[in-house]
Amino acid sequence: MQLASNSQTEAPAGLAGPVLAASRLTKRYGEVTAVRDVSLRVSAGEIYGLLGLNGAGKTTLIRMLLGMVRPSAGGIELFGARVGPGRSPIWGRVGYLVETPSAYPELTVRENLQIAYRLRRLDRPAAIGEVIEQLALGPDRRAGTLSLGNAQRLGLAKALIYAPDLLILDEPGNGLDPAGVVEIRNLLRGLARDRNVTIFWSSHLLAEVSRLATRIGIIHNGRLIEELDAAELARRERPRLVVTARDPAGARAALRAAGFDPHDGAAADDRAARTAR
Repeated sequence: MQLASNSQTEAPAGLAGPVLAASRLTKRYGEVTAVRDVSLRVSAGEIYGLLGLNGAGKTTLIRMLLGMVRPSAGGIELFGARVGPGRSPIWGRVGYLVETPSAYPELTVRENLQIAYRLRRLDRPAAIGEVIEQLALGPDRRAGTLSLGNAQRLGLAKALIYAPDLLILDEPGNGLDPAGVVEIRNLLRGLARDRNVTIFWSSHLLAEVSRLATRIGIIHNGRLIEELDAAELARRERPRLVVTARDPAGARAALRAAGFDPHDGAAADDRAARTAR
């Protein structure tokens, strides 16, 4: 799918302002509102984790940020240039991975990366070997034979091959085993630390977001209900025990009698949703 943007002149690389800015983004599909009134800003070198349950609106928001889906309302700026219909040089600075990565199944990993390299009109052939090594890919394996985790690595390699200034990644840990998740986490952290790459990524896993993100946005039912930095999240963390009982009311009464303060998980979700309205 082709990325879209308007024909404005690209903002300078040394832009003093947010790398990514969204203002009151809304996306409706008929009577269904997938994303509602979302505003956020992400600065250079920041790792922004978008946290939400499946179906919360994460992928729709990312597709709007990349110009793949036209917003019903609101606006987006990348590197100071407004995203809209047409072409723009800003996309040469953006790497992305959205949902399931695509590849030519009969071609090898190296051949798939060579195609991505040529499409981007790059002039540094060593980049292909570098991303293969970075992501521990077998260069001569056919893409159609790759496991889900290695197909995800190939998608990440395509996003990294031209050394982007901004990475937008939708659930980049999908299909990876625990060791692979740690490798990707360390890779992304190193890009932000060593090259000042800005990273915007989504996940439904709180533990993973808390380990990598420097700032976190929580999306629920299409609304961005809260933003907080990693330090604030750490301050709020506390142990919790989930108890399932045949008689929930009786279990709550027994826990209160024992000095505990039980909360119904569904009721807590409802309170969060009401707060967001």
